[in-house]
Amino acid sequence: MSEANGETNGSSEPKESAIDREIDKLEKKREEQEDDRVSGNLRSQKARGWTEKMLTRTTSGAIYAIVTVGCLFWGVIPTAVLVSAMAWLCCSEFYRMSRMGGRMPNEIVGLTAAILFPLAPVISPHYGLLVVILLLLIACAMWFVLNLRVTIGDVAITAFGPIYTSLMFACIVLIRKSDPGFWGGLLAFGVMGSVWLNDTAAYFVGSRFGRHKLAPKISPNKSVEGFWGGIAGTIIVWLILARLGVAGIGYGTAVACGIVVGITSVVGDLFESRIKRGVGVKDSGNIMPGHGGLLDRSDSMLFASMTAYLLLHFGGIL
Repeated sequence: MSEANGETNGSSEPKESAIDREIDKLEKKREEQEDDRVSGNLRSQKARGWTEKMLTRTTSGAIYAIVTVGCLFWGVIPTAVLVSAMAWLCCSEFYRMSRMGGRMPNEIVGLTAAILFPLAPVISPHYGLLVVILLLLIACAMWFVLNLRVTIGDVAITAFGPIYTSLMFACIVLIRKSDPGFWGGLLAFGVMGSVWLNDTAAYFVGSRFGRHKLAPKISPNKSVEGFWGGIAGTIIVWLILARLGVAGIGYGTAVACGIVVGITSVVGDLFESRIKRGVGVKDSGNIMPGHGGLLDRSDSMLFASMTAYLLLHFGGIL
């Protein structure tokens, strides 16, 4: 009986020792990973964080796109109202960053002009924008003369804010107004869509194949490979417009517009990145989860929309 018990105890001891060793290994591994767990560097944490970030970014981006496309095809006035609201938010974010940089813009004057620029083409497509520019400059001049504490730098920032964030944005309204019907909406959607695809293609191509930095001191995540991927995406959208026969755009014109609009959209992106880096912020705001501020989402569109309008206008298409 005792021998049987001895055999049982003898055989159980190795099993218990093996289990203890496994437990010790697991505890040791857990201790080794504790620092990574606290800092969020575990593979599972990174995968979950990336997924959550992409879902948040995609959802907010989809809502932004749906509202924008809906207004574009609804008509000229809904487009102007939407662009006016977006320009006001972009200008507000620009002034916020300017104040962080030590400037004191007149937000009442600047934000009023930001609202008026996209609405002006609806009232008078030829002279509306010029009238708003004149009123903006007169208001800035009067403010500068009547307030001796105001510096010329504050005046410059006040005037530049709505010109940068709203006057250029108003070109979307001018493009939409070229044809009040469906084809005008499709053309405006194509211009905006080409910028969206530029951003998307640049992001995914750069993430997958990016090796050479495009502007490391301004935007470290941008790559030359992503830049060319973005240009290709822009050209594709313009070629689709040409294939559909929108506004009589030819294939040669589509390629040229795709290249130039793609380049200026990157310039707009880098310009805003330079502003943010100058004042030490990551995002211009937080109104769009996953994207930051509306200016972060629209920085490429500002330069690209005016470029597209000028190309279409001087190309005899508008």
